[in-house]
Amino acid sequence: MAGKRRGRGGNGHQQAPQSQRGRPQRALREPAAFAKSTGFESDIQHEKLTIAQARRGTPAHRPVRVYADGIFDLFHSGHARALMQAKNVFPNTYLIVGVCSDELTHKFKGYTVMTEEERYDALTHCRYVDEVVRDAPWTLTTEFLQKHKIDFVAHDDIPYTSAGSEDVYKHIKEAGMFVATQRTEGISTSDLITRIVRDYDIYVRRNLQRGYTAQELNVGFIREKKIRLQDKVDKMKETVRTVEEKSKHFVYRVEEKSQDLIHKWEEKSREFISNFLELFGPDGAWHAFQERSGRMLQALSPYSSPRGSPSSSPTRRRSMSPDSSPASTSPCSISPPSSPSSPSSPSSPKKGTRSSRKSRSTHSRHVK
Repeated sequence: MAGKRRGRGGNGHQQAPQSQRGRPQRALREPAAFAKSTGFESDIQHEKLTIAQARRGTPAHRPVRVYADGIFDLFHSGHARALMQAKNVFPNTYLIVGVCSDELTHKFKGYTVMTEEERYDALTHCRYVDEVVRDAPWTLTTEFLQKHKIDFVAHDDIPYTSAGSEDVYKHIKEAGMFVATQRTEGISTSDLITRIVRDYDIYVRRNLQRGYTAQELNVGFIREKKIRLQDKVDKMKETVRTVEEKSKHFVYRVEEKSQDLIHKWEEKSREFISNFLELFGPDGAWHAFQERSGRMLQALSPYSSPRGSPSSSPTRRRSMSPDSSPASTSPCSISPPSSPSSPSSPSSPKKGTRSSRKSRSTHSRHVK
């Protein structure tokens, strides 16, 4: 990993070791290069190294060339950790990663999820990889090791049984070119495929929801309808569950609000009763107001005359009938007594005129 970074003194970036400053390095932001079909070419003579020499460190122009191979299907953290260990096994390491083709993989191991081109490209973007060898051999030969000037081969120490051999790395171990790495427990390509197969219906439903067709997922018509029906049932259950939770929350809020309303109603009712008693009680302001109003009405209203007595109203005494003449008010004129059955009304002008005429005729008779 140290060989990937350029030394930039004083700018906050990690500085490369002194043993690697003389060799051009590839920046981490660039993908790893693919190996040439002709192999590694260099003007410097490639001398064989021992593990002791590699651990002590090598010159900058002579990094230790470590090779790690594999299928790398569904590239995951277990692959990356193995390559990290291979990169850091020596102080100055140039990591070469070989990726087997689809033909060899399907023949000796099984079908892959990713194509060989996808697997090649995935390895170029791993930060620990310096070079990728496409169509790597299943079993390493002496010619392949010499072609790419490989010093050591990195892999986990568990015997790898394949292609009719108990351990395909046995001859590498016997030659003293093998360096062991540790496997990462709990993560592997087989584990990931097992999870997908175990939850097959979930992932089929997931992809149907995202627009994939049943033909693309290799799902039959009846199974597709069954999955879609189950999806609707699950959605309905989720809706019911959500409604239940919301209703419970609503009931809880209603109970809380009702308790607050009852408490406020009790307080307001006490306050209303208190105000009512203060206003309409025996010593309240309403009785005082009524008493004062009665006194004011008595002071403003006049005395009323008793029944059967002659009118003593000054207004009636002063008022005169509009039809009365000065003759009727003279002492010689005598008005006949009014009949009890038909009282004369001072306001009727016709009756007043007839009585005056009768009094005049009677007076003229007496004179004669």
